Amino acid sequence: MLDKKLTEEIREKQSDLDKAGQLFSLAQLETYYKTFHLRFGPEQLRNLDGEDLLNRMHAHGNHDSFVYWLEFKDDDELPAVFGSIAGGSALKFGIYKRKETGAWMTGSPANQLELSIDEAVKIARRNRDQLIKGAELLEALPRNACDQEYATLQLQMSQLAPHVSDLAWGHKYFSLLHPEKLDDYHNPDFQRFHLIKLLQIPPLTPSLAVGASTTGSRYVAAGRYVAIARELNLHLNQLTTILNKRNGRPYKYWHVLTNYAAVPGWENHWEPMQKGGYAGIGWAKLGDLSDIKLDSKSKDRLRELMKTHYGDMGGWAQEIFNFVAGIEVGDIVLAIGHSKVLGIGRVTGPYSYDQTIPEMPHHRTVEWLSEKSWELPTAEVKNRVVREIRQATNLVEIERTILGAEPAPSPPVGIGGTKFPVPAFHVPTLNGIPGRIQSVLDRKGQCILYGPPGTGKTYWALLTARDLAAYKTFGCKYIQLTDSQKTVILGNSGGELGLVRVCSFHPAYGYEDFLEGYKPKSVNDQLIFDLRDGIFKRLCQDACTHPDNRYYLVIDEINRGDIPRIFGELLMLLEKDKRGTAILMPLSGMRLEVPANVYLIGTMNTADRSIALLDTALRRRFGFVELMPDPATLGNTVVGSIPLKP
Repeated sequence: MLDKKLTEEIREKQSDLDKAGQLFSLAQLETYYKTFHLRFGPEQLRNLDGEDLLNRMHAHGNHDSFVYWLEFKDDDELPAVFGSIAGGSALKFGIYKRKETGAWMTGSPANQLELSIDEAVKIARRNRDQLIKGAELLEALPRNACDQEYATLQLQMSQLAPHVSDLAWGHKYFSLLHPEKLDDYHNPDFQRFHLIKLLQIPPLTPSLAVGASTTGSRYVAAGRYVAIARELNLHLNQLTTILNKRNGRPYKYWHVLTNYAAVPGWENHWEPMQKGGYAGIGWAKLGDLSDIKLDSKSKDRLRELMKTHYGDMGGWAQEIFNFVAGIEVGDIVLAIGHSKVLGIGRVTGPYSYDQTIPEMPHHRTVEWLSEKSWELPTAEVKNRVVREIRQATNLVEIERTILGAEPAPSPPVGIGGTKFPVPAFHVPTLNGIPGRIQSVLDRKGQCILYGPPGTGKTYWALLTARDLAAYKTFGCKYIQLTDSQKTVILGNSGGELGLVRVCSFHPAYGYEDFLEGYKPKSVNDQLIFDLRDGIFKRLCQDACTHPDNRYYLVIDEINRGDIPRIFGELLMLLEKDKRGTAILMPLSGMRLEVPANVYLIGTMNTADRSIALLDTALRRRFGFVELMPDPATLGNTVVGSIPLKP
């Protein structure tokens, strides 16, 4: 997953921390986690109730309390190296005991409410029960789970532990119980920042089920850290410790335009910025803006100044405000001209005003890290002077350029004489359902996912095929690819075919659709029958032409077609030991072989037809993966007073 140069830097930082005694050993970490678990594990929380539960969990003044250990504990029993949850008020735990009066309080800092003992106990019980439920979900999560399994965990957490799972302290509790499955970045912004510094596109947050609370992506991102730690043979805590030292705190990325025709006198100023070690913008009539602060009052005053001096150009006030007050020391700026990145720099000083350069008097001192010209992969801040860059694809390429890492794989030239990128990547062993499918494909070359309706057969077939093709071709999951790279995998609406192709069988589907056959065609107002290649024959031809690529055909509803008629003589060629053996096609007389780099994934609904009724020759050549309903997905859903949970 990691660039070679990036790996070298991480190893170097690991060595430095080891020598300085700042990296805990596996034995030390195990002792700390065990100590916490023995005090506040699910078994201990289950045995607490009433005022004992209330004080044991939520009394900040008690140094043996749950909340104290999470937020303030820092000694030989539990050093403060497991991610901070500092900041905010004690109300972030949902409840706290006021020191002055001893009363239990809830609500918000601006609107606090006093609780009775019974009301306070009720909240403590809710928190306890949800912590226990979340711990059970993590216990059931496989080690080295895939992105989809972490996405499922995210949804389950939001449904079954909604009041604790998306809070920093809840995440910290779960990570202390399961440090092999969760990283200890308890803020999603920190998670995202360090993934981008690792040149990883952060995984997407899953869509939430109806009725689920809105959550961030704390649990979805964890799988990436687990995979990276495994690749580096590090404990997750060791990895995050190294990243914290190497990367520092999160910073922002800013677009600063060096030329814009809509602003009078705004010519290309990249050269003086480059030589002078600064980033600058115009609007000299505004004068020195050193007193502008990052607050609404300053922003309103800046708008008035713009209206006074520039009239209808007042809309640019936000751009100037970003430059003066939004950008911070340590942030990254991109000098952009004519849609191209001209330079990347790190801000090294506060805002200053230099009236000797009237074209660009508003300055930020910058250390230029790269002066290479290139284009951002995703259009994001077109025709804006100073705006934050947020798209992960852009941020990863910025960090890649700063690091001097190997460039991302290039997109293909096109299909029809297409040159796919020559893959040089190892395909890792997948986890969960994709791992089961991968295992069958490696053994047999083709498999069928079967089960009742609604169990995700088509979903898992497509996800697995896309990921396997993406790993082989680009070295990462399909979801991490750029749009042009995704075209290599799936093709596009313009007729370009990809490495993964899809068809669906039905009663009218035949040999001529799958392999070859005569199809009617109008030529000079005459109806003729034209011999055309079917989807699988074209796939095999492409696979023979590009033996270094892997090709996947997903056949949906495979049992709804007439299998012997559709496959014909192909059934013999599918066998693993017959791959590469050629036969003559009866219609075209052409040779056909099924190369070893072709894989088939079928799906079938057992409500329509059982496996026993499938053609025996087909059953012998395919491996089978059963997908059954997962009742846990229903959670605590209730419909019309009827609980759906079994």
